[in-house]
Amino acid sequence: MYPRPIFQVVGLLLTTLGCAMMLPALVDLMLGHADWLAFAASSLFTLFVGIGLWATSRGSTAPLGIRQAFLLTIATWVALTTFGALPFHWSEMEMSFTDAFFESMSGLTTTGSTVIVGLDLAPPGILLWRGILQWLGGLGIIVMAIAVLPMLQVGGMQLFKAEAFDTSEKILPRATQISGSMMLIYAALTALCALAYDAVGMNSLDAVVHAMTTIATGGFSSHDASIGYYQSAAVDWIAVVFMIVGSLPFLLYLKAVTGAPGMLIRDSQVKMFFLVLGLFVAIAWGGRVLDGAEPMLALQHAAFNITSIMTGTGYATTDYHAWGSFATGLFFIVMFIGGCAGSTSCGIKIFRLQVAAANIIQHLKRIIHPHGIFPKRYNGKPLPDSVVSAVMTFVFLYFLCVAVLAILLSFFGLDHLTALSASATAISNVGPGLGVTIGPSGTFQSLPDGAKWLLSFGMLLGRLELLTVLVIFLPRFWIR
Repeated sequence: MYPRPIFQVVGLLLTTLGCAMMLPALVDLMLGHADWLAFAASSLFTLFVGIGLWATSRGSTAPLGIRQAFLLTIATWVALTTFGALPFHWSEMEMSFTDAFFESMSGLTTTGSTVIVGLDLAPPGILLWRGILQWLGGLGIIVMAIAVLPMLQVGGMQLFKAEAFDTSEKILPRATQISGSMMLIYAALTALCALAYDAVGMNSLDAVVHAMTTIATGGFSSHDASIGYYQSAAVDWIAVVFMIVGSLPFLLYLKAVTGAPGMLIRDSQVKMFFLVLGLFVAIAWGGRVLDGAEPMLALQHAAFNITSIMTGTGYATTDYHAWGSFATGLFFIVMFIGGCAGSTSCGIKIFRLQVAAANIIQHLKRIIHPHGIFPKRYNGKPLPDSVVSAVMTFVFLYFLCVAVLAILLSFFGLDHLTALSASATAISNVGPGLGVTIGPSGTFQSLPDGAKWLLSFGMLLGRLELLTVLVIFLPRFWIR
């Protein structure tokens, strides 16, 4: 296995990360905060390693094989997470490396779980860095979903394979080209979100941080009370709109700005996303009204919190765990759904639920009409059996991984609700779990270090669509 292409890409991305660290360093320096030294040191060290890796592998012309693509994907996220943890570890917050790695992994995978208590008093550079990590992670997820996962045929993502990436040799140059266009769209939407937040009363730092984490559907906030800190209906509805924007396929945005805006409306995945979201919002709203809540406030809270959890953003305005057992069960279900493929959102994804439903419906029809022919379709096109098989395998592994991780977490003394919801929120990359400890009003700070490392692995596993990580544990993967 030829490692130089892997080192070259990891080195380039570490160099980019090192440059990004200078932004919070400048903010802290301008505000007179001593943490600028921690960011400057982290930046220089990351740049040194990144440039070194890039320089020693420069000039590599070897094609990127399938096994190398798997390793590149994993190595990139692990390396960026490790170096992204340095500012947390070296700042005045003096976080242990376990906590720093957890926070960095949660940021880059856009999970949104946090171990930091006292965000309202945290240094401005740290708050900005958390937003930057999620923003960069969101962009990376989009490019990975468009370029890498379809080529690797992970979890049915080959359904979205573009002709531009029909061979592994094209993946790096074409990914570079398309990421430029995606980054412009991504940056424009982020700027628009920041302006909207600023217009309804957020200060500049809060508006920028929340814009980055909203579009990335990440959920890191600059306040312990999350979006609930503002107690503003305008802020809530702006967040709802842009969480939805981040959960739609960015490739369709690219097609929209290049002359085909109708595709965003006609796409069956997008229509199903709105249908499912609307259904769960209506259920949550009805439950709150029956409990005696004021109807308009209940609608605001239901729309915000259901959208936040379903898209994997993880913001909170109220402690929905206090809404009762019905709401707890509802949010647990919503946690698994996710948004659209090719977006920054997480979870199982809407298209997989559509494929699974089409497969189940076909089997039911065959039971009634054994000799009938009932072709499966997705977006009006025939659905290959290979895609159906990949999706069903993914869904089975998804729930198996949640169950196994929950069992492992219970060995660290976590109660059943905390262990199960922590496992689900990590693999689904949602953020808050259920219960008093890790619920929307809590943090992951009190969990044992071993549990935090397991959850960090769970976040990586979920973000890279399970099979990308699990395949490297097969002995056959390492045999030439």
